[in-house]
Amino acid sequence: MKIKNSIAFVTGANRGLGLALARELLARGAKKVYAGVRNPAGVDIPGVEVVKLDVTDPASIAAAAAQCSDTNILVNNAGIARITNSTLDPEIIDSAREIFETNFYGVIRTSQAFAPVLAANGGGAIVNVLSDATWMSRPMLAAYSATKSAAWSFTNALRVELREKGTQVLGLHVGFMDTDMTKGFEMQKVSPEDVSAQTFDALEAGKEEVLADEGTRAIKQSLAGEQTFYLNPPDIV
Repeated sequence: MKIKNSIAFVTGANRGLGLALARELLARGAKKVYAGVRNPAGVDIPGVEVVKLDVTDPASIAAAAAQCSDTNILVNNAGIARITNSTLDPEIIDSAREIFETNFYGVIRTSQAFAPVLAANGGGAIVNVLSDATWMSRPMLAAYSATKSAAWSFTNALRVELREKGTQVLGLHVGFMDTDMTKGFEMQKVSPEDVSAQTFDALEAGKEEVLADEGTRAIKQSLAGEQTFYLNPPDIV
């Protein structure tokens, strides 16, 4: 999938990784970039067309897909995270329901709405932003991790189904990034700009998965060994 002259729709593009992805698309010569945001008021991204989108609202998604019917790249970036004190915290149930609405059902809804659009435009690509939490769950992010594992599973099934329709599906796995979501947390972080560059390098190379940082690559590699990181998470990851 070539970025030059493409028309892309990025969900959650008003800040963080979504904003970096939108800017990287423009830098690579995308003809048009739509930024799907819940509240367009006050959002002004040079070179980007802002579109109202709430990934938890089917009507909002349908309206965005109809408005942006020239799209041939969909980037499912919108996501939320909530921290709980423990896996035994009673609040984790309500927290999980909230996060699943955005991180899992939101990905399904937007993919279902835009896949026919991509097919009608001759095929294209869907990029789903996942996480290292897909394979290693930390107690304080147990609900978030569950949503990313579910989204990974859906991504893998979606990829198989859409290949015959000429649509490439790329899963992006990444750990902690230097964004508002991790502000105040002291840990090793990667820049969203570097992640964006790796993502579109992989897309243009025809790849179907990108592991965007050292920690994520180590976690994925450990899955084939006897000492998998999800059983005994190392302090360095």
